[in-house]
Amino acid sequence: MATIEGVTGKQFVLGTKDYPDWQYQYATTTHGVDHNMEPGLIIQPKNKQDIKLAVLFAREQDKAIAIRTGGHQYSGASSTSKDNILLDLRDTFQGPDDLAYFEKDDKSYVHASVSWSLGKFNAFLGKHKAFVPHGQCTAVHVGGHVQTGGYGQLGRSFGLFGDHIRSLEIIDHAGEEREITREGDPEQFYAWLGGSPGNLGVLTHFTLEVHRDADYEGSMGLKALHLYDKKKLKFLLQVLAEMNDDEEFPRNYDLCISVLSSSFDILGLMGGLDNEMEKEHPEIFGEDGNPVWPRMIIVYAQFVPFSKDEKPDMGFFERLRTDCWVQTDVNKKPMSELTADWIFRNTREFDLPYVKRTYLSTSTELSTNGWVDWVVGRMDEVVRPAGNGQWLSAQLQCFGGKHSRFRTNADNGTSLSWRDSTFCFTIDNFHKPSKKDDAEKWARTNDEQGIGPDGFFSRQDRRVLWGSYGSFDLDASWQFYYDDRAKYERLMEARKTADPDGTFTPNTFSVKRAG
Repeated sequence: MATIEGVTGKQFVLGTKDYPDWQYQYATTTHGVDHNMEPGLIIQPKNKQDIKLAVLFAREQDKAIAIRTGGHQYSGASSTSKDNILLDLRDTFQGPDDLAYFEKDDKSYVHASVSWSLGKFNAFLGKHKAFVPHGQCTAVHVGGHVQTGGYGQLGRSFGLFGDHIRSLEIIDHAGEEREITREGDPEQFYAWLGGSPGNLGVLTHFTLEVHRDADYEGSMGLKALHLYDKKKLKFLLQVLAEMNDDEEFPRNYDLCISVLSSSFDILGLMGGLDNEMEKEHPEIFGEDGNPVWPRMIIVYAQFVPFSKDEKPDMGFFERLRTDCWVQTDVNKKPMSELTADWIFRNTREFDLPYVKRTYLSTSTELSTNGWVDWVVGRMDEVVRPAGNGQWLSAQLQCFGGKHSRFRTNADNGTSLSWRDSTFCFTIDNFHKPSKKDDAEKWARTNDEQGIGPDGFFSRQDRRVLWGSYGSFDLDASWQFYYDDRAKYERLMEARKTADPDGTFTPNTFSVKRAG
């Protein structure tokens, strides 16, 4: 494919020397071939004019455009095939006007571009003593995060990143700049936030409402590392399951538990404890200073008051840190500092192919129906054996309760699905190429035993757009990602309006256009 005349940013054509460096995305190791992650042309726009030229070229030449900011979509949906174009926006908008904090009518807002990583975005908020719920991976960029929800540690207490969006600035299929708000264009606002990410136009900037530290004085958090032990894991997950099952559990608390195989870079999760870890446990660093990490369980727990009268139940924290290996103290910290503590500073869990699963459930019986024993057994099958060529990265989090903002923020003008879910967990198997069949068999067993009418975890197969798996044909698998057919057909109409010529349909993982 030829480069586009007039574009001032860099362009990389398939087959040229530097192309592979910019083709790579998170999913390339796993889906580079089967999902055709090999765009014919990669463009790194310098400005909006470059984007407009690319959109008009694609429209005239009957090409499609894929859009990436961080490129972390698990199935590679932020890439495309050799017949199409990839817009790489990771560095496009990082000028002084592309990240700004402001206050209006006693509320706080941030105007941001899509080109910022969560790590940098969070640091900016911290400078302004402000915060917002968001995900926990430092290298994820906010462009995709906006459109897929932004699940993270503050899910119960404050909801999702996408719940806080007030306006979207886009370049549409005609190469025109538009601003989309709930009041001005409710159908497109609805579709952009949770509908069909990357398939409605090119998002360049957005405005979101943020929270202020000063309004939540007394917040506190705990990060605790436990050496992996099956009995300990059962105990901790029982605590998490009981929290999940209690519809009255206060909104003030958030709890997430991670389980990791050996060799995971734990320091990336424990920012600020590097020197303390080396002092207390020199054995893991060895003579050359390169750490070799044991299998671990990591607890992230948080309390935030919503009135001056609310005080934490310290027993909540004590249960989670008893007999731990290393911990942070349960100290009061501003929320902006806690959200920084929850970020995973690692760019990637393991530099290997993977078989990923992210499950959602509405169950309030996880503490009594055998799920705890079952899921511990499934994880132990990968974590415990040495030299099996497979590595686990799992993250389990409660989102439920009738006071949870994850639930009560539903019907807020977005199309984010499954807001009645109580629990979300990701259970990923990173593997040597030779162990692909074993990893896939293990995941299929999880599907068969955990999901379905008699499943330990959920009677319904619920998935999220950022953590997709299985069929790469979204239209053929819509029921896994959207609440009902009426919602999906509403999104189909929005897609038809926003993308009449298929310019933003770079692969099959997109809502079908009505027609």
